[in-house]
Amino acid sequence: MRVPLSWLKEYVDVNLSIPEIDDLLTNAGLEVKTVDYIGIEGSDLVWDRDKILLGRLLKVEQHPNADRLVLATVDYGADEPEVVVTGAPNLFAYLDTDIDSKNIYSPIALEGSTLYDGYKAGKTSKLKGKELRGIYNRCMLCSEKELGISDEHEGIILIKKDSYSPDYQAGTPLQDVLGDAVYEIDIIPNIARCASMIGVARELAALTNKPLRLPDYNVVMEGQPVDGRVKISTTNPELNPRFVGLIINDVDINHPTPYWMQHRLRLAGQRSINVIVDISNYVMLEMGQPNHTFDYDFLRQRADEYAPDGPIHIHTRLPKEGETLKTLDGVEHKLLPYTILVTDPQGNLSMGGIMGGDNSEIKDETTNVLLEAAAWNFINIRRSSTRLGIHTDASFRFSRGVHPSQALLGAKRAAELLRRFAGGTVANGIIDYYPQPPEQLTLNLDVDYARRLSGLDLTGAQMAALLTRLDFTVVTHDKTLSVTVPDHRLDIEGPHDLVEEICRMVGYDKIPSTLLQDSLPPQRGNYQVEQEERIKDYLVQVGLQEAITYRLTGVEREAGLWVAAEEADNSPYIALTNPNSPELAVMRHSLLSSVLKITADNSRYQEHMAFFEIGPVYIAVPNQQLPDEQMKLAIVMTGRRQAPSWHGDDPDTLDFFDLKGVLEQLFGQLHLDISYTADNHPTYRPGRTARLHIGKQELGWAGELHPLVVDAYNFRIPMGQPVLAAEIKVTDLIAAIPSTFAFRSVTPYPAVHEDLALIVPVDVTAAAVAAAIANSGGALLTDVELFDLYEGNPVPAGYKSLAYHLTFQAPNRTLTDKQIKKSRGRIIASLDQQLNVKLRE
Repeated sequence: MRVPLSWLKEYVDVNLSIPEIDDLLTNAGLEVKTVDYIGIEGSDLVWDRDKILLGRLLKVEQHPNADRLVLATVDYGADEPEVVVTGAPNLFAYLDTDIDSKNIYSPIALEGSTLYDGYKAGKTSKLKGKELRGIYNRCMLCSEKELGISDEHEGIILIKKDSYSPDYQAGTPLQDVLGDAVYEIDIIPNIARCASMIGVARELAALTNKPLRLPDYNVVMEGQPVDGRVKISTTNPELNPRFVGLIINDVDINHPTPYWMQHRLRLAGQRSINVIVDISNYVMLEMGQPNHTFDYDFLRQRADEYAPDGPIHIHTRLPKEGETLKTLDGVEHKLLPYTILVTDPQGNLSMGGIMGGDNSEIKDETTNVLLEAAAWNFINIRRSSTRLGIHTDASFRFSRGVHPSQALLGAKRAAELLRRFAGGTVANGIIDYYPQPPEQLTLNLDVDYARRLSGLDLTGAQMAALLTRLDFTVVTHDKTLSVTVPDHRLDIEGPHDLVEEICRMVGYDKIPSTLLQDSLPPQRGNYQVEQEERIKDYLVQVGLQEAITYRLTGVEREAGLWVAAEEADNSPYIALTNPNSPELAVMRHSLLSSVLKITADNSRYQEHMAFFEIGPVYIAVPNQQLPDEQMKLAIVMTGRRQAPSWHGDDPDTLDFFDLKGVLEQLFGQLHLDISYTADNHPTYRPGRTARLHIGKQELGWAGELHPLVVDAYNFRIPMGQPVLAAEIKVTDLIAAIPSTFAFRSVTPYPAVHEDLALIVPVDVTAAAVAAAIANSGGALLTDVELFDLYEGNPVPAGYKSLAYHLTFQAPNRTLTDKQIKKSRGRIIASLDQQLNVKLRE
C-alpha cells in the first residue's frame, strides 16, 4: 500500500526524518519496501525552493498575437506579479472572468529552474526566457508531467482554495505544498489493520508516543427524514453482520474533485474519476472501510414495481442456483453458492464486499445516491474473490478483516464529504441494520509469561503503558494485566498476541539476544525420520531424484488415477475452507498423483525421468475431527534407460524390471524380504502389475501405468512408452526393518555352481519354486537365481520350463561331489512332493 507522508501528518505530528520513519515502521513489523520522493531531496527532480513556487492567478487575457495562447497574470509573492505566456487549454475557460475572486493557484517555475520536458519522457531542461509571439516570457505555469508528479500534460495544475482546503499562500515553495515522500508498505495478513492511512498513522502515533487525530465523523443532515424510505434485511447475518445506509440528494457528479484530494489519491495509486468515486476511494484509503454508492432513483423505480407505496428493500443473501451478476467491469459472472449478494426483490445489485453491479452504478445523470458501508465475513469474501478471480481494493480489505464498527464511521465520513464537495444534501437519519454485533474481547496477560516469551525485562506497568499507546484498555493487577482489545484489532486472539504487540512497540531490533544458560538437553533420535532419510539416500544412490510436492491437490487431478476403473474413489476429502485455487482445494489422498503431475510436466523437456517422494496423505475418518495421516513412498520412472551414445545406438526405454530392480535394491539395503504377486489394479496396466507384501501384510503396488492414466496426466512422451510407478506404505515398511540382521563372512573356499531345469505346472509361480529350493537346499545352498523360462514343445501343455542357477558353498571346507549330489537330490524330491515339479530330462 502506498502511504504519502503528507497524508499521515494530517493525523499525527511527526518530527522524524523520512529514513527514520522507514526504520521505525519496518522494525515494528510494517515492512517498508520502497520510498518514492516527489519534488523533495531524494527525488530525481528536486523542485528549487527559490524558483518553483505556488502562484495565485489574478487575470487571464487573450494573447494579442496568437489565438492559442493566453496571458496569465500571476502573484508569486514578489513585489510585482508576473505575466506568463501559456497555451494551457484549461485556462481558456477563465478568459475575461474575474479569476482573482475564485482563489485559484498554480505552480510557477521561474527562469533558471529545472523541469521535465513535457514532450520528451525522462528528459530535463533548464527554463530560459524567450519571446513568444512578440511578448517576452521568462516563467512557466506547470503541469504534473513537467514536475514529475504524473504523466498528466493536458493542462496546468489548477488548485482551488476553499473553506476546506489547506491554507495556500502565493510565493510558498512548491516543495511545501506538493512535495512528498510515499512509503510502499507490504500489507501482510497479520497487519491488515494498517491497510489505511489512519491505520498506519495509529501505529506511528503509538511508536512515537504522539496523540492521534481522527477525522471528524460528524455529518450535517439537512434533508428529508430517511424513515420509511429504505429497509435493510439479511438472510445470512453471519456473512453480513452490519449494513449502514445514508441517502444524499442533489449531488453534482460534474463538480470537480478538490485538487488536494486528487493529488493524495494519485500518490496513493488511485486515478481520479469523478467526485463521487473519488470520495468513495478517499474514505476507503483513509479509514480502511470500503463503501459503495447506488443510484437511488434507479432503486426507487424498481421499488415502484414491487412496493409502490413502500420502502426500497435491500436484502443480502446467498445466490440461487444458476444466478448471475454483471459487475461494473462489464463481466457476467456465474455466481458461486457461497458468494453473498446485495439484492432487492427485482434482482441482484452487487457482489457484497467485492464489486458492484453495472445496473445500479452511478451514472452521469445521477443526482441522488444511496451510500452503503457494510461489514462482511472476511473468509467468505476471500474465498469468493479468489474463486471468481475478482481482486478489488474493497475485497483486499474485506478479505483481511474490517470490524463492523467501522461501517457507521465510514458511511458518515463519506456522506459528509459528498455534502461538502459534491453539493449534496444528506437526508436526516441513518439506516443502520446491525443484526450480529461482535462481543468485545478481554484477555488476561500474565506478566511473568510475557517476560519469558518476549525476553524483555519489563514491569507490568511498562507493559500496560505500551499497550495503552496502541488503544488497548488495560487494568493492572498484581501479576496480571486485564486487557480489553480495541475493535479495530481483529488480529488479537490470545495473550501471545499481546506479547507480540509489546515487542513491536519496543522494536524488534532492540530485543536483546540471550545465550542459553542451561545445559543442553540430551540428543534423542527420531527413528521414523532417520529411516525415511535412509530410504531417500538409497533411492538417490540408484539414480532417482527426490521431488517435493504440495500436500494440497484437486479432486479432478486425483480422479486421473481411476480413469480406467469402473468406479472412482469416492471417499471424502479434507477440504480447505479458503483455498488459493480450485487446483489446490483438498488434502491429497494419493502421493502418486502428486509425483505423476510433476513427472508429466517435466516430460515436455526431459527424455529420462526418475522421481520419488516420501510424504503424507490425508484420509478422512468418520466421527474423527483430524484425518488419518499416512506416510507413503511414490516412485515414477519413464524414458530412456541411458543417454544415446556416439555409436548411434538407440537405447531401450525403461520397463517394469527397471522399477523392480530399484525396489529390490532398496529392500535389499533395508534387509527386507518382499514378495511380489501378479494382480490387477485400475491405476496400472493389466498383466504388468504387482502387489507387494511383507509376509501376509500388503505393502503397496508397483507396475506400468494404464495408458488411460498416462493420458489423463498429459504426459508428453512417445506413444507406447511405458510409465512405471509404485506407491508404498512407508510406515509399514519402516516398521518391518529389522533392528539386527545376520551376515556371512567371506569364505576362502570355492563355490560350486549347478543348473537345475524343471517342468513346472503353469499355475505355480517362479517365486514359489525358488522358495521351495531355498528351504530344502540346506545351509550349503547360498543363492538361487532364475535364468530361463520356456513354454512349448517338448514341454507338455499346462506346464512350463524354469531353469535356475544354484550356488553351493561352505564357510570352512571345500565341498565334494557327494555332498552336492545329496543336496541336489533333496531339492528335487522336495519340489516333487510340495509343488508337483519334475526334473526336466
